[in-house]
Amino acid sequence: MKTLPEEFYPLMEQLQAVDFVLVELTLYLDTHPDDLEAINQFNHYAKERKKLKKAVESIYGPLQQYGNSYSAYPWNWNDSPWPWQI
Repeated sequence: MKTLPEEFYPLMEQLQAVDFVLVELTLYLDTHPDDLEAINQFNHYAKERKKLKKAVESIYGPLQQYGNSYSAYPWNWNDSPWPWQI
C-alpha cells in the first residue's frame, strides 16, 4: 500500500467536502431549476473544486469526480440527451 504524506489528507478532506456540497446542490437544483442563488453557489463550488483538484493532481496524480462543468440559468444539468442516449 502506498504511503502518503500527512499533507495529502487535509487537501482530500477539503475536496470531499466540496464534492458533498456539489452533490447536494445538484439534488436541490433538480427540483428547483430557477433558483439563481443555488446556481451561483453550484458554480462557485465547481470553480473551487477545480482549483482543489488541480492542486491535488499536481502533487499526487489524477482524480475523477463531480463539478467539472458550470451550469447555465436555468439549471440545465438534467437536459437531454443523457450520455447513454448519444
